[in-house]
Amino acid sequence: MNLKPQDIFIALKLLALDGKPWSYVQLANELYMSASEINAGVKRCIAAHLILPVFLTSESPQPARKALEEFLIHGVKYAFVPDRGELTRGVPTSYAAEPLRGLFINSDEPPPVWPHPEGNVRGFTFSPLYPSAPKAALADPRLYELLVLVDAIRSGKARESEAAIRELRKRLEGVW
Repeated sequence: MNLKPQDIFIALKLLALDGKPWSYVQLANELYMSASEINAGVKRCIAAHLILPVFLTSESPQPARKALEEFLIHGVKYAFVPDRGELTRGVPTSYAAEPLRGLFINSDEPPPVWPHPEGNVRGFTFSPLYPSAPKAALADPRLYELLVLVDAIRSGKARESEAAIRELRKRLEGVW
């Protein structure tokens, strides 16, 4: 069994739900994926111990926060390296979006963006964990923040990564 990037996308959505019960159909609608993709992703995350199975939780599988923290901090940048590309219009990510925007001095360099037709920022392409991540993030601010933080870690830049890890740990502890 190998984790796929969409599995982390799913786990982050569950983290954004903050313990609320969910259904596969609900997640499929909110993440713009099929219910079967959600089901397969949850199964892979359970096998990898990133999500707790139902018998350990009250109603529906929930993130294993400590294991997820460890993987996001130490593994995601090696397992899911982003593709970077040309200038495009899109949705800001990494240091260019909240909660990291403003922590770093703006340079003249265009920011990293997920290519998306509804994006209003011109920047360099930074591939999202899953193609529907920008659309799902625009509909869910908590998910957006988590994806931004993970992208800052995936970027491999030390200062951005350290700031993202601090913010990610707060959210993993339930501090939004």
